[in-house]
Amino acid sequence: MTLTSGSRAARGVDLVLTAIAAVSWAFLAMAGVAAVGLHLLGADAAGSLGPLTAAVVALAVGGSLTPSGSVEAFGLTGAGAHTTIDIAPLGVSLVGALLLGMVFARSLRPLGPAVRGAELVTRAAAVALLFLLVLGGLAWAASSTVTFDGGGLGLGSTGGTTRIPGLGDIGDIGGGLPGRLGDLAQAKASVGFSVRPGASLLGGLVWVLGVLLVTLLSARRAPLPRRWQAAHRTVRPAASALRTVLVLAVVAGLAAAGYAAAGDGHPRRVLGAAVLGAPNGVWLGLPLGLFVPLRGSASGSLLQVLPHPLDELLRAGTDQTVTVGRIADLEPLVWLLPVGCVLLMLTAGVLTGARTPRDGAGPGAYAWRCGLSLGVATAVALPLLALATRVKADASLSVLGVDALGAGLELAGSVPLALALGAVWGLAAGAFGGLLTYATGAAGRRASVYARGRRPDEGRSYPDLAYAPGPYAPSPGYRPSRTDTNPYLRPPGEAPPGGPPPGGAPAGEERGARDPSGGSSGQDPFTAPTQTSRPPVPPPPRRRPGTPYRYGSSPVPPPDEPPPAPWRR
Repeated sequence: MTLTSGSRAARGVDLVLTAIAAVSWAFLAMAGVAAVGLHLLGADAAGSLGPLTAAVVALAVGGSLTPSGSVEAFGLTGAGAHTTIDIAPLGVSLVGALLLGMVFARSLRPLGPAVRGAELVTRAAAVALLFLLVLGGLAWAASSTVTFDGGGLGLGSTGGTTRIPGLGDIGDIGGGLPGRLGDLAQAKASVGFSVRPGASLLGGLVWVLGVLLVTLLSARRAPLPRRWQAAHRTVRPAASALRTVLVLAVVAGLAAAGYAAAGDGHPRRVLGAAVLGAPNGVWLGLPLGLFVPLRGSASGSLLQVLPHPLDELLRAGTDQTVTVGRIADLEPLVWLLPVGCVLLMLTAGVLTGARTPRDGAGPGAYAWRCGLSLGVATAVALPLLALATRVKADASLSVLGVDALGAGLELAGSVPLALALGAVWGLAAGAFGGLLTYATGAAGRRASVYARGRRPDEGRSYPDLAYAPGPYAPSPGYRPSRTDTNPYLRPPGEAPPGGPPPGGAPAGEERGARDPSGGSSGQDPFTAPTQTSRPPVPPPPRRRPGTPYRYGSSPVPPPDEPPPAPWRR
C-alpha cells in the first residue's frame, strides 16, 4: 500500500512529509544562496555569517529588520547610526519560491484528476504552518552586530577651516569640530540588527500563501478541485507562460552579470550582488521597458550603487520621473531595453498559444482567447512586480546633532499605469502568439492533458513507453502517410497510384489465395474470411461405468493368449 492510497492515516503521513520536504528544501536553498552572496560581497568579514544569512532569508520571505547602531570616539556622546532598509533580496526569494512550489505541485499529482477542496486547503495550511515555525526560528537567530571601519564611512579629513559661500574663509569655527570629524574616521561604527517577530511572521504568511496560489495557477500538470477545472484551459496556459519568461529574464540577467564581472576590478562584488539581487534589477527594468514610469530620488553614497545613467538622472536629490525617454537622452543604448521587453512579451504570447487547446476554434477566436488570458495575467503580474521591486533605503550618522553622513534612495513604479499597460501589452502579445501558432500548426500542441479534458491515464492499459510517438502512434512532427507508400491506406486489391510494383503483377493477382480445402480459388486474400483461431477441441467422451478404460475413447482390448505350456517328454 502506498502513502497515497485510500487510508486516512497514509494520507496524513503523506501530507506531513510533503510539508516537511517543501519547507526544508526551500529554506535550505535560500540559506545557501544568501550565504554565497554575502560571502562574495565580503559581508562575513564585518560580522558573523550565520546571523547575517538568517536576516537575509527573513527579508527575502517578507520579514522586517530593526537596525540600531552607535559610534563612540574621544568620549563623545550622543552619537548614533540610523538606518532604514525596505528592500527584499529577490534572488533568494525566487529560489525558495521555485522549490516550494515545485515540491507542493508534484505532491498533488498522485491524488487523481481532481483534488478535493478540503484536502487542498489542508495541504496548503500544513505547508504554511511549518513555514511560519521555521521563520520564527530564523527571527530568533537573526540578531547580531556588524562592525565597520570608520575609514569606510566617508568621513575623511575636513581640514581646519570652514568656508561659507559669500563670506569666504572664517577660520576654525565651532571649536575644532571639523578636525574632530576627521579624526572620527578612525573610529569604529557598530550596527546591530534584529528581526521583528510579529511583522516578519505576518509578512511570511502573505509570502507563502502567495507562492502557493501562484503555483496552483501556473502548474499545468497538477490537479485542481472540480469547480476550478476551467482554470486548466483559461488561466494556467497564460500564467505558466508568464512565469517561464520571468525566470528566463532572470537567467539572462545572471549571464549579463557574469560577463560584466569578467571585466570588472571587483568581480566578487559583482557576482555577489547578482546572486542576491539579479531579479530586483531585471524585474525593475521590465515595467520600465514596457513604458511604466518610475518615481525616484537618490542622495549621498547610495548614488554609487545605481547603474549609469540612472545615477546621473537622480543626482538632483528631489523626486524625479524616470522614463525610458529621459534615460535615453543620457545613454541612447537604453532603447535596447524596450526591444528586449517586447521580445519577452512575444515569447509569452507564443507559449500561451502553444499551451492553450484549440477546441476547433477559428484563427480569430483562438487569437482573442489567447490575448484575453495573457492580458489578464499580465495586468496582475506587472503591478506585483512594481510593488516587489520598490527600493527604499536611508542611512545617517549623527554626532552631537551634526549630520556627518547621509544617504538615501527611493525608487518605485506606478501601480495604476502598470495595471493598464500590462493589460494592453498582454492582449497584444497573446493575440499575436495565438495567430502565429495557429498559422504554423503549433496551436494547442503543448496543451496539458487536463486542458484537453482528459485524465492523464485515460484509456491506457500499457506502460507509458507504449504510447510514445512512433510508427503506431505518430507525433504531429511525423510526415503524413501517403497512399503510394502505405498499403494499409489503399482498398483491397487496388494497385498503387504509380502502377504495379516492378517485377510482377499486383499483389492481389500474384498471390492467389487458397481456399480452406487446400485448392487455389483465386480469391483475393484481403476479402477471404479470416480464421482467428482453431476450433475448440471437443472433450473426450465420458467413460461409462463398468467399461474398462483405454487411452482415448476406445475400450481396453482383450488380453493376449497365454504362451503354450513347455514341451515335456
